[in-house]
Amino acid sequence: MRLDKYLKVSRLIKRRTVANEACDGERVCVNGRQVKASYQVKVGDVIEITFGQRTLKVEVLQVSETASKSDAPAMYKELV
Repeated sequence: MRLDKYLKVSRLIKRRTVANEACDGERVCVNGRQVKASYQVKVGDVIEITFGQRTLKVEVLQVSETASKSDAPAMYKELV
């Protein structure tokens, strides 16, 4: 699954266009390197998203085409 779609489905970012812009603005890293929105997300990837001064780091636990609001948090695990 594409990175921008994963960010939207997992509800880490609200809209796919915003996720796309974050990738283009080099605010998203996967496994320590900058990636484009077309990057194929795999289980075990570590995604870092920078929101201004705050950085969110998560590990991908599950890749699914759709997820309900209650199932979305099960797709990733927050790392410290």
